[in-house]
Amino acid sequence: MSAIDGTSSGSDDTLASLFAGLVQDLPEVTVVDTAGGSEYRRGDRAFAATEDRAAELRLHPEVAEAARRTSHTTPSKRGPGWVRFEPPSVDGFALDRAGAWFLSAWRAAER
Repeated sequence: MSAIDGTSSGSDDTLASLFAGLVQDLPEVTVVDTAGGSEYRRGDRAFAATEDRAAELRLHPEVAEAARRTSHTTPSKRGPGWVRFEPPSVDGFALDRAGAWFLSAWRAAER
């Protein structure tokens, strides 16, 4: 599931399992369990979170603006630059989008 190619890899296709797979290859990431899911941090900076069937990601402002114009994506209550992605089903295309945004958020958290 860590391949971001728009294809589904099996029955465990969730945004949380995608992020758990991606984080295995990324340095400087701490995963914190929360009441409803997980929060992903690079250093002391949160850059992504999962909750139920949704993901929230802290993106570069231009990327966040573009992301909010895609389906099933809204501004997050976490603040500026954060988007909430809650697709009705997690297919290969949703995994592709979420994976790309997760990696973008991780890169942006370095700054």
